[in-house]
Amino acid sequence: MNGWVLAATILLGAGLAAAVWGVASGPPARRAVAQNLTTSVACPSLLLLAQGYDRSSYVDLALLLALLGPVGTLVFARLLAEDLADSGASAWRLTWAAAGVGAVVVVAVCVAAGPGRAMVKLLVTGALLIGGNLVASRALAGGFRGVRGG
Repeated sequence: MNGWVLAATILLGAGLAAAVWGVASGPPARRAVAQNLTTSVACPSLLLLAQGYDRSSYVDLALLLALLGPVGTLVFARLLAEDLADSGASAWRLTWAAAGVGAVVVVAVCVAAGPGRAMVKLLVTGALLIGGNLVASRALAGGFRGVRGG
């Protein structure tokens, strides 16, 4: 076991335990936020595992998850709009913490990968992961201020 695999194991263990607790308990707003957290934890973990096992296919899976995970959260936010509006859910500290972990992981894997095509794919994955989860978390909190209908 190398450091990359150990870091992925710690991230998966801590993050998915929190996500399972959030999904298993509480109101629909907490469950939707926990569902969004699973993407924020699984995607960086896949990037760490890709580096640890030297498997580029894990990066492709992380890219797909970074693209589709926030979309799934937006679907839940749309379907649960009435429940979310009543609860006033807000998880900005958790959102920024997950974005920070994602950014640190992407930078570390980019440094290890070196310049090239793989680095571009990692940067796109990181941008999709961080941007998508910020937008999805804002949607769960009731939308954007100053935007009509949101």
